[in-house]
Amino acid sequence: MNHSSIMAIEAREAPSRIAEQLAANMEKVQQVVAVIAARKPKFVYMVGRGSSDHAGVFAKYLIEIEIGLPVMSAAPSIASIYHKSLQLSDALVIVISQSGRSPDILAQVEMAKKSGALVLALVNDISSPLAEMADYSLPLNVGEEKAVAATKSYLATLSAILHLVAVWSAKPELLTAVQQLPALMQQAVDLPMQLNTSALKNVKHLVVLGRGLGYAISREIALKLKEVCGIHAEAFSSAEFLHGPVTLVKDNFTIIDISINDESIAAHNQQIADVTRRGAAVLQLHHQPIIAPARLLPLLVLQRFYLDVEVVARDLGINPDAPVGLNKVTKTM
Repeated sequence: MNHSSIMAIEAREAPSRIAEQLAANMEKVQQVVAVIAARKPKFVYMVGRGSSDHAGVFAKYLIEIEIGLPVMSAAPSIASIYHKSLQLSDALVIVISQSGRSPDILAQVEMAKKSGALVLALVNDISSPLAEMADYSLPLNVGEEKAVAATKSYLATLSAILHLVAVWSAKPELLTAVQQLPALMQQAVDLPMQLNTSALKNVKHLVVLGRGLGYAISREIALKLKEVCGIHAEAFSSAEFLHGPVTLVKDNFTIIDISINDESIAAHNQQIADVTRRGAAVLQLHHQPIIAPARLLPLLVLQRFYLDVEVVARDLGINPDAPVGLNKVTKTM
């Protein structure tokens, strides 16, 4: 199989890049956690756009599960368009961006700092304005990402969040798990393909369902299906989907099931069984047969998916490195 696209090459780099990241950032993560402990923030405020915003959803679930602090998502236009300042003096503001250059994201940082917040940036370009403005930065350390569709940078953002939360939570088993991540991700690279091109060939609309941390990555999966394959895909919590949108399900309507074997799996499986009974054509993305700590499982599913969606795009006659109408760096006000 030809893996010559930039997207495929970069997706396959993720395990080795994340191994480098975890080693390089250990001292910095400990320093940041010490500052967080001293400041005792009352909540976390996530800032990001696109894939970075989706990484913020992963951070929300992980921080609320492991730390117990409430996490909210920013509306970046509040600062840049509406010119309003929020009361963030008791917040840890985590800003996620690969380029660190979008004006609305930088406006959020400026607003947060004026409000007295502690600002932490997860950023790939350490020469960026964001890296300079933030109180602390955790470099993603993935090198230049040339493909328009983010892969290794997104996975590296999730690994940086995992690393931060593992140290912050003071749970040795979680930090031990994070150290296993690169090897487990390599196992995911070596899994058989899960997405079925023939099942997606004539699909124009589909829904991606996950629960908890599975829902967090379902948003990124839906985005990539739109970006790379031109398929209109929307992500829902499998629980939320039953509150109205389930009426879409009939006549082999396609649903992608994000199966993460953690505390959410029993409830999620009940909801997948429900849509199956209603006539959905269900395609499952999973991490089997890999056995891994629960908090790492979403990254393994995503690692395999990135490789699969690139193949599907090429099978559909689409160049995954040139999504129509997109640029690598998107600057919004």
